[in-house]
Amino acid sequence: MTPTFVLIVVLAASAVALWPRVGLVALWRHRALRRNREQAENALKHLLGQAAAGQPGTLSSLQGVLRTSDRTLLALMERLEREGLIRTEGDHFRLTGEGERLAVHVLRAHRLWETYLTDELGVPVGQVHSRAERAEHQLTPADVDRLSAAMGHPETDPHGDPIPSRDGEVRPPSGTALSGWPLATPVRIVHLEDEPPLAFAQLAALGLRLGQVVHIVEHSPARMVLSDGQSEYVLAPLLAANVYVEPAEAPADSRAGVLRLSDLAPGDLGEVIALDPDCRGFMRRRLLDLGFTPGARVRPDLTTFAGDPRAYRVRGTTIALRREQSARVLVRAVA
Repeated sequence: MTPTFVLIVVLAASAVALWPRVGLVALWRHRALRRNREQAENALKHLLGQAAAGQPGTLSSLQGVLRTSDRTLLALMERLEREGLIRTEGDHFRLTGEGERLAVHVLRAHRLWETYLTDELGVPVGQVHSRAERAEHQLTPADVDRLSAAMGHPETDPHGDPIPSRDGEVRPPSGTALSGWPLATPVRIVHLEDEPPLAFAQLAALGLRLGQVVHIVEHSPARMVLSDGQSEYVLAPLLAANVYVEPAEAPADSRAGVLRLSDLAPGDLGEVIALDPDCRGFMRRRLLDLGFTPGARVRPDLTTFAGDPRAYRVRGTTIALRREQSARVLVRAVA
């Protein structure tokens, strides 16, 4: 191997490493900048959550989220303060107005991406949190606006958490912890806390879901037993604290005279009352776009030999729906 050849190899390797924008050094620098930005945004999002809970952020609480060295964490917080995103109050940290704006954007991106994965792509709800943790740092405000518009501006994510509005309004979550409800009182699940992920995975494995109506049949220091009338669910007290509920109302389709469109008799006229609350994502938007909005008159028009799909006359147009779709439309028969 001649000295000239060695020199050529060294020069070529240096060129690969130092090539602007695509060289190894440039790629390393880009990765480091991205990691620093993600750490900063995660810190801001944590402080936003602490503020919503009425608690200040501390080095200890941040350490539990970021899992980095004390030296790195202190340097990060100093940088965020220099950039005007946080302010230090003794041993506590609080967001400034600009810091809150950025934190709300990250939170909105996270919850919209979880909704997109669940409603549009069919990803199991237990798998969406970690994916959204990665995607939330890659979406610009314009990306988030487009995503929200494409899904019809959903108000809650798959866990029941409110999605911040475009103008930065963050509604408080609804519901009260299940552990505070008396026995035999029907309640509807409105929120399943997704932190820590292991606790949420256990709730999902049990089969608990948003909108489900349950009542407590046993409550002891050791466990809580729920029933939905068909199945029983046994929860440890700490797990039950991650389930939030509201007083149960009668399901829309159990009100007097209300039935599902799929059950409307041939030739009968119905008035659309609402869409099933469990109907989300693409199917909900499609039914609304087709004219199945509250107050619309609809009549079964034609049934195939197999009975599915079935044609309906709504707003002057004949629409074919499969039973699984028409069962999502709640109507009241009109004389």
